[in-house]
Amino acid sequence: MSGPSSLQDFAGLWQVDRVIDDARAGQRITGQGQARFTPGADLAELVYDEDMVLSLPGQSQPLRGTRRYLWAELAGDIEIRFEDGRRLQRISLKTAPVRDVHLCDPDRYDGQYRFGDWPLWQAIWRVTGPRKDYVMTSTYRRNA
Repeated sequence: MSGPSSLQDFAGLWQVDRVIDDARAGQRITGQGQARFTPGADLAELVYDEDMVLSLPGQSQPLRGTRRYLWAELAGDIEIRFEDGRRLQRISLKTAPVRDVHLCDPDRYDGQYRFGDWPLWQAIWRVTGPRKDYVMTSTYRRNA
């Protein structure tokens, strides 16, 4: 398969490996977890639930975190929203590269999705702002 063709191609459980290269702090944070896409309020929506454990340099206790997003199919694109419904970004599965920008004043989030090795895929965020300067790469593998 060359890549996902619809929102439903994401349904199910994924293993997630994450690397955060933080230029401002001069450190690399790594994480592992799972992401699950389950049916939402209607057929054109999936709920993204993530459970992640991050390892920080110099800390013996890892950090555990969760997040939820709503993925909705809209006119052939996918709109990713925060849990409260605010828009995060909109991506098209029909064009390459798959990119969008989210401005959260004063910060800028440049998102890129790589689907060339589907069903392995990556979400890459370049985040800049007065107190932020990092690249977060999340690699997704279908749970066996």
